[in-house]
Amino acid sequence: MKIERVDLMVIKTPIVGHFETSYERVYEEEKLLLKFYTPDFIAYTECVSETSLGYSYETIGTSIEVIKKHLLPAIMGKALNGPEDFWVHCGHFRGHPMAKASVENALWILKALESNVSLATLLGNRKETIVSGVSIGIQDSIGELLDQVEGYLSQGYPKIKLKIKPGVDIDCIRAVRDAYPDINLMVDANNAYRIDDVDALKAMDEFNLSMIEQPLAADDIYYHSKLQALLKTPVCLDESIQDSYHASIALEMDACRIINIKQGRVAGLGKAKEIHDICARAGVGVWCGGMFETGIGRALIIALAGLENFIYPNDISASDRYYQEDIIEQGFKLNSDGTINVPKGPGLGVDVNNDILDTYTIYHEVIRL
Repeated sequence: MKIERVDLMVIKTPIVGHFETSYERVYEEEKLLLKFYTPDFIAYTECVSETSLGYSYETIGTSIEVIKKHLLPAIMGKALNGPEDFWVHCGHFRGHPMAKASVENALWILKALESNVSLATLLGNRKETIVSGVSIGIQDSIGELLDQVEGYLSQGYPKIKLKIKPGVDIDCIRAVRDAYPDINLMVDANNAYRIDDVDALKAMDEFNLSMIEQPLAADDIYYHSKLQALLKTPVCLDESIQDSYHASIALEMDACRIINIKQGRVAGLGKAKEIHDICARAGVGVWCGGMFETGIGRALIIALAGLENFIYPNDISASDRYYQEDIIEQGFKLNSDGTINVPKGPGLGVDVNNDILDTYTIYHEVIRL
């Protein structure tokens, strides 16, 4: 494959309601999309960097600069065999995993197109469906939270994740657990606590949670190991797992019992597979987290989430969970059993609706050889 042109597009689209984490509250999403051209194929990818400095130091602005000035010049016009060649040419660049992921993933998709197979098949995903789950942001009242939970359970979501932060935690968890004693319930703190908050975190043990996700700082694997030893509830690490090294260290230190793999956080599908395999060898199950992906990014993570060691429900919801209209022709839907179908067509297996894409595009730049 030889990449001759790449279009960079930023779209801005409203989301359904609002979404609040310990970082911020948002009412709309901006997404960086990339469109790769070879002589034979076109492939779309999505960069999961955001507009603000919260979940990551990367932003859409920094990703555009890194992609334009470093990653694309290193690979465009070269004869590439597949995604492994991305690391040959770009492995020496430090940091910026989300920018790297958006380019490396394109080589996976183009390889799948060349092989006339789905991305899922190329990755080794033989499943027809993946198990879904839904993440609920911090609400203004417990009543609103319970209404949200009821609504998503009625739709068939098999896992409920609650965003929490200090002061907005125990009462919310108790209210949901009292109302729904038997549901698969977990919480996500997005780094909001410190080890001094151990009593508040230990108090969550009484609610039979499937996991507490990323309670402490992103760079603090050591204190997560101390915390896990004090909790009955499994700790799941997200932001702390930046690559296979951090996964190995976290497992060796017993800092968690579950890992959330976000391909954008770890620099793409190849690195995500490495972490998946490390966890599988250690007997530690994983699941796939979401980053408000459009149908393009959602198709990609669904392809990943069917690998064998993704044994927990994923944060991969139907398109209408976040977007009133998706930018693909047929948005992803939730099946009656709480699953989502894995696309089986060549490459990503979804078609972009260019009219909808154009409606939301606020920036478009063409990069040529």
